[in-house]
Parts: sequence; structure tokens; C-alpha cells
Amino acid sequence: MAIKLQQNAVISTLSLTPLIDVVFLLLIFFLVATRFEQEERDMAVRLPQASEAAPAIASRQDLFVTVTSEGSFFLSGKQVNLSLLEESLQEAYRRNPGRQRVIIRADANSRTLHLVAAMNACNKANIRNYSVATE
Repeated sequence: MAIKLQQNAVISTLSLTPLIDVVFLLLIFFLVATRFEQEERDMAVRLPQASEAAPAIASRQDLFVTVTSEGSFFLSGKQVNLSLLEESLQEAYRRNPGRQRVIIRADANSRTLHLVAAMNACNKANIRNYSVATE
């Protein structure tokens, strides 16, 4: 006994709604993720110049420590004092041991004392993979 299949019936049951939902969710995710990354770059910090600096590629797990010209510390866009910075870096190391990376963005007019304090906070947290951002 032969079964007749209608070609139009198969095509009419195909729904694009789930596909469109997934595309919109991905779009929203990437817009939000880009916004968080942009907030860190928008801070008014003038980075020092380096003629041989290579462009750095930051991953999602990287932490950004910003040092302003006045000596204030910002961790991922939020102002913190030195002791809170150390605690936050230690917590980040506990969450991601051995693989945590920190990028220090120090203003060109900041004192070296503040930059060294941020580097020392990384060392106290056992984070050895840190770098100083330049332009």
C-alpha cells in the first residue's frame, strides 16, 4: 500500500519562531557583553605611550584594574581601596586558580607608587599573569 505525502504539508509545519527567538537572544547577549567591555575603556585614563607595544586581546575572564592620575583604584569599573582590591583579586584567584589574568591600566600621570601597589596586590593574590596596558 503506497502512502501519499503532500509536499506542501511538510513545509507549512516548519516554524521559524524558535530560530528567531534564539537569534534575538544572541543579539541581546552580545550587545550587553560589548557594553560592559566598553565601560572599562571609557574611563578617563590617559595610557602611557610605548613604541613597541603589541595589541592585547582580553578574554572574558580578565580583570581590569585602573589607576587614575589621583591614585584611585577601579576594579572592573567600580572604585575600590587598596585592601578591597587585594581581597577581590584573591577571590578571583580562588575562582580561577593559575589562569587568572589582570590588565592594569595606569594613567600616564599617575605616580609609580600606585602602579606598584596594584602590581603588589596581584602578587599577594598569587596572580603572576598581569600586564600594564599602553597605547
